[in-house]
Order: sequence, then structure tokens, then C-alpha cells
Amino acid sequence: MAIIPCTSILVIQFVFLISLLSFKVTSSSRTEGESLIQWKNSLFSSPPLHPSWALNNTKNLCSWTGIVCGTTGTASEINLSQASLEGTLAQFDFSSFPNLTSFNLSINNLNGSIPSAVANLSKLTFLDLSSNFFDGSIPWKIGQLKELQYLSFYNNSLIGTIPYQITNLQKIWYLDLGWNYLESSDWSKFSTMPLLSHLNFSYNELASEFPGFISDCQNLTRLDLSRNHLTGPVPEMVFLNLGKLEFLILANNMFGGNISSSIGQLRNLQKLDLSTNSFNSSIPRELGLCSNLTFLALAGNSLAGSLPLSLANLHKIEELGLSNNSLSGQISPHFFTNWTELVSLQLQNNQFFGKIPPVISLLKKLNILFLYDNKLNGSIPSAIGNLGELTSLDLSKNQLSGPIPPTMGKHTKLTLLHLFYNNLSGTIPLEIGNMRSLVILDLNTNNLEGELPETMSLLNNLEILCLFTNNFSGMIPRDLGKNNHNLKNVSFSTNSFSGQLPPRLCNSFTLELLTIENNNFTGPVPDCLRNCSNLVRVRLEGNHFSGDISKAFGVHPNLSFISLSGNQFYGELSPKWGECQSLTKLQIDGNIISGKIPSDLGKLSQLQVLNLDSNELIGEIPMELMNLSWLFNLSLSKNLFTGDIPQSIVSLTNLRYLNLAGNKFNGSIPKELVNCKYLVSLDLSHNSLSGEIPLELGNLVNLKYLFDLSNNSLTGTIPSNLGKLAVLESLNLSRNNLTGKIPASFSGMLSLNSIDFSYTQLTGQIPSGNPFKRADYTGNSGLCGNAEGLNPCSSTSPTNNKSSKNKKGFIGALVPGLFSLAVIVVVILILHLRFKHSKNSDPYEWLIGGR
Repeated sequence: MAIIPCTSILVIQFVFLISLLSFKVTSSSRTEGESLIQWKNSLFSSPPLHPSWALNNTKNLCSWTGIVCGTTGTASEINLSQASLEGTLAQFDFSSFPNLTSFNLSINNLNGSIPSAVANLSKLTFLDLSSNFFDGSIPWKIGQLKELQYLSFYNNSLIGTIPYQITNLQKIWYLDLGWNYLESSDWSKFSTMPLLSHLNFSYNELASEFPGFISDCQNLTRLDLSRNHLTGPVPEMVFLNLGKLEFLILANNMFGGNISSSIGQLRNLQKLDLSTNSFNSSIPRELGLCSNLTFLALAGNSLAGSLPLSLANLHKIEELGLSNNSLSGQISPHFFTNWTELVSLQLQNNQFFGKIPPVISLLKKLNILFLYDNKLNGSIPSAIGNLGELTSLDLSKNQLSGPIPPTMGKHTKLTLLHLFYNNLSGTIPLEIGNMRSLVILDLNTNNLEGELPETMSLLNNLEILCLFTNNFSGMIPRDLGKNNHNLKNVSFSTNSFSGQLPPRLCNSFTLELLTIENNNFTGPVPDCLRNCSNLVRVRLEGNHFSGDISKAFGVHPNLSFISLSGNQFYGELSPKWGECQSLTKLQIDGNIISGKIPSDLGKLSQLQVLNLDSNELIGEIPMELMNLSWLFNLSLSKNLFTGDIPQSIVSLTNLRYLNLAGNKFNGSIPKELVNCKYLVSLDLSHNSLSGEIPLELGNLVNLKYLFDLSNNSLTGTIPSNLGKLAVLESLNLSRNNLTGKIPASFSGMLSLNSIDFSYTQLTGQIPSGNPFKRADYTGNSGLCGNAEGLNPCSSTSPTNNKSSKNKKGFIGALVPGLFSLAVIVVVILILHLRFKHSKNSDPYEWLIGGR
């Protein structure tokens, strides 16, 4: 037999070993592929995972979408981020992936708990499960992933405490547990994480003092603890140890005390957000040493004092928010000469005073300027027109005076202009028409006057126009609305505008709010208003509008409030009002509306106020109105209604105000009114009601403002039960056919300040108490007592006669008694004299017959 050379044997052995290795790799990748298919089958994804994910393709695992293999031929990375996966990790076999270094399932719809078996991925350096719906607690075994460098559970629904074992991850540099429901732990058990540079615990339920371990993580460049419930001071060591910090975000907590002057040590700081806490110091001047700051937010604290001039050193500052504090003093011009990179300046809701420095015009990059709700005075500097990049300008709620500068028209990018609640005067400049980007223009509550410029019609992006409470006059520009295709909110209230509304004011049918009350507008409302289906609030009261009301309005499903009071609308109420299902207040009083109340109003299930006073409505109250269970104000006075007051009014259990005065209602007052137990005002006066006053009305103990039954044909006596109306302020029972006495129980009605019993047939003594001394008793000759216009109650009165009879009876009994007493006194005197005369004889002799 031939001898095989040694070299050949070595070659054969090498080939054999290579084949074994190949077999082992194939077997391992197949196991991983089968595990992934098993997990895939438990999931739902739309669109489905790539077709490469198939059981018959496990030998090509490394070519599967989202899978990266290492040198061993097994999976080293799984990246299925944004793959629209739905399901859990319960069927994922972590033990099948010993070589996995990166696992990314972020931005999916995965849910359930995070299995503790994730600790089997011992080589894992990257784990991202962010933006899913995982719940339950963080498994403490996560701390066994010693190679982990990046961990993100951001934006899930995790609960419970943060396990202290997480600080065993000594190689980690990125840790993000933000946007969950995690709670505070015992921070003393946490170790230092020397390589950590990014830490995010924001948007959780942490409730404790500042986590102490953080101040020892000296490589931190980004720290975000915002939107928790953390309390107490920020430790000094945070500012002394964390010198590498670039982002420090502690907003929306309950940190308090001083802002440490050591904050100036954070020279690398680019973003500092301490807003919405309880810091109550002044702003430390050392903050000016943080010259790399581009974002500074201290809003929503209790900071006081003036702005330190050292802040002028923040040459790189782009966004500065100091609003909602108690900062005061003047705003120094030096700030504006150095803050030339500013994009947003928000100093609102403080107590700054003085003038706006004209050098503010140097802030060429400024987009947002909010100085509202301060004590700034003087005029608006014309140089403000040079801020060409400005998109939002709010100077409202100050003490600014003078005119609106014409240079304001240079703001062609401005979308918001708020100048309301100042003392501005003069007219609106013509140049306002150049501000074509304006979406919101609010000039309300100033001393502006004159007519509106025609150029206002050119503001084609305008959505909100508020000019109420000024001294404007004249007609509204006829073309307003023609080019304003997005106009939603128009308010001209409380001015002196006149003439008709622009016919195309609502041409685009986008109007939601129209409040133009208390002017001198005339004529019909624009025809387009009828088709504005988005209307929510309409106030036209206090004008001289006219026209057929049935044609002025249509079906407005979102309308919640409408007041047409005090105009000259005529015609009948359309049944279509019943289709305005969102209505809570319907006020059409003081017009010339005729016809009957349409029964369709009973469909307005949200209605709280129905006021149809002072019209020419006829007929009976529709029974359907009794379905309005939320109604608390029903006013139908001064119309021509007839018939009985419905007994079914009992169903209006939330009624507070009921006014049916000045109609032709007849019949009796329904005793069922007592079920409207929340009534504070009841007026049934000036009708033809008859019968007695129901004693049950005395149980309406919440009646406070008015109880008026005057000018009817009521008879009988006044029920003493009405004396229970202890908080009532005004009582009027005048001009009825009431008889008998005013009940003595009325003396307890001490809140009354207006009482009228005039022209009735009452008799007897009036109740005691100051309110009844001031009452009106005109036309009641049978009343007496201590009040103007009444005679004192004399002896001829039944009460005095009774007293006289009692006195006579007393005297008749007294005279015989006195006579008997006199006889006894005489007998005693005689005996006394006899006793004195015979004191030397036996003293008892006369008692036994004596002489």
C-alpha cells in the first residue's frame, strides 16, 4: 500500500475542519432564521416584511432585509426601525442570537413588556426600542448587558421605578428613558456612569429631589430632566462638576430657590432651559459668562429684579425667553446692540417699564417679538419697521400711546400683530395694506378713531380682525371680505360704525365668529351669512339691522351663541332654528318678530338661554319647549302670548330665570312651579292670571332677585309660606285683588330692598322691620303701621280694641280685690289697739270669751 505524505494528511485535515466550520455556520444561521420566522409569524405588519423573510430562505439570512451578519455568518445587527410592526417580543428567542451587537426596533407599534431575556444578548452594544407602546417595568437584568453603549426606551408606556442596576452599564454613553411613566428610585443606590454623555429622563413621573448620581457623571454634554415633578434646589455640584454640559434642560418641574451664581462655570453651555419652575431669585450676573448660549429660557418662574447688563455678553443668543416672571426695570439699549443674532425675544408678562429703545431695529434676524403685558410707555418707535424678518409682534397690554407708525407697513412677513389694550390714538395707516401676510390683526381697546382704510381689503390672508372698543366711525370698506378668503373672526363691537355691512364680508363662507354689537349699522345683514355653516358665535345686538329674519339665517350646525337683540328684524321665526343643534343661547329680544314660536325649538337639546322678549309673538307656549332640560333662562315677556302657563314647566328643573311678564296669559299660577327649585327670579306680572297665589311658591327658597306677580287678577290672601323666601330682594304683588293681612312671617325677609303692595285690598298692621317701612302701600286704606303714607295703628283698630277690653277686665277684677284688702287692714288695726289697751291683763282672755 502506498504511503501518503504528511503534507497531504495536513491538507486533508484542514479541508475537513473547514467543512465542519461551514456546517456549523450554516446550522447557526438556520437556527436564527427559524427564530426570526417564528417571531415574524406572531406579528402583523402593513406592508408585510420583505419576501426575503421566508423559512425556505434561512440559508441566506445575511441577505434578509434589516439583517446584517458578522464574520461568523450569524446576525450581528437587526434593524427593523419604521417597519410598521405590530405585536410583542414574547415570541422572540433572544438566546438564539449570541453574536447580536445591535438591535433596533424603534418607531413601530410593538407593545407588551420588555422581556428580561433581553439580557441574553451579552454582546449587545446598541439597543433602541423607542417610539413603541411597550408597557410594564424596565427589567433589572438590563444591567447585565455590560457591553451596552447606547440604550433608548424613549416614548413608550413604561411604568415603575428606574432600576438602579442600569448604572452597571459602565460603557454606556447614551441613555434615553424619556416620555414614559417612570417613577423615582432610591438615587443613593445609583453608581457613577463615567462615559455617559447623553441622559434623558424627561416627560416621566419622577418626584424627588435632584438625582444625586448625575452630578458625578462628568462627561455629560446633554442632560434633560424636563416635565417631571422634581423639587428642591439644583445642587451646586451640577454647575461645578459638569463643565462639559452643552444642553441643560430642567423645564417644567418644581425646582426652587436661587439660580446659583456657579452657573457661570458652564462655559460650554449652548442651551439652558429652566422655565416653568419655582426659582425665586434674581438672574445671576454670572450667567453672562456662558457666552456660547444660543438658547436661554427662564420663563414661568418667580424671578425678580432687573436684567443684569452682563447678559449683553451673550453675543450668540438666538432665542431668549424670560416671560411670566416679576422682572422689572428698563430694557437697556445695550442688549440690542449685542444680541444681533436674536430670532425670538419673549419678555412678556413682567413689569418692565420705560420706552421701547429705537435701537431694537438692529435685530435684523428677529422673527418673534413679544413684549406684551408689561408697563411699557411712550410711542411705538418707527424704527421697528426695519425688522424685516418679523413674523409675530405682540405689544399688547402696555401703556403705549401715540399713533401706529406708518413704517409698520414694511412688515411684509408679519402674520400676527397684537396692539390691543394700550392707549394708541389716531387712525389706522394706509400702509397697513402692504402687510399681505397678516393672519391676525388685533387692535381692540385703544383710542383709535376715524374710518378704516380701504387698503385693509387687500389683506388677503387675514383670518382674525379685532377692532372692538375703539372710537372708529364711518362705513366698513365695501370690499372687505372680497379678497379675504380665510376670514374667520370679525369683531367691530362697541364703536360708532354706521351704514351697511360689506356685502361680501362672508363671501368665502368661512366666518366662525361675527361680533359687531353696539354700533349704528343699518340695513340687512349680508346674504352670504345665511350660508356660513361654520358660524359659532354671532352678536349683532344694539344696532339698527332690519330685514326678514327668516331669510337672514340658515342652518348653522356649529352655532352656539347668537344675539340679535335691539334691532328691527321682522318676519317669523323659521323652524330651521331647530336644526342649529349646538345652540346654547338664542337671544332675539327687542325686534318686531311675529307669528308663533316654532315647536322645532324644542329640538335644541343644548339650549340654556331663550330670550324672545319685546316682540309681537302670539299663540301659546309650545309644549315642546318643555323638553329643553338644560334651559336656565326663559324670557318671553312683552309679547302677545295667550293661554295657560303650562303645568309641564315642571320639567325645566334647571330653570333659574323665568320671565313671562307683559303677555295675555290667563288661568291660575301652576303650583308645579315649585319643582323649578333653582329659580332665582320669577316674573309673571302684567298678565290676566287669576285664582290664589299657590302656597307652594314659598318653597322656592332660592328666589333672590325678583318675585313679581303684579298687575294680574289674583285673589285670596297672601300665603304666610312666602315668608320662607329669606334671600329675596324684590317683591311685587301690587295691582291684584288680594285681601286679608300681610303675613307676620314676612318680618323675617330681611334681604328685601324693594317691596310693592300698592293697589290691593289688604288690611291690618304691616310686618315689622326696616324693609317694610320703605314699601309702597299706595291704594291700601285698610293698612296701618310705621311706614310712609300709612296711619299709625290706633285704639280703634281691632288690635287696640282687644287691648282695651283686656284692660277693662283687669280693672274689674282689681277693684273688689282692693276693697277686701282694705277690710283686712281695718280688722288688724282694731285688734292691735285692743291688744295694746289690755296688755296688763291675761293676753288670751279676749280669745276665750273675756268680759
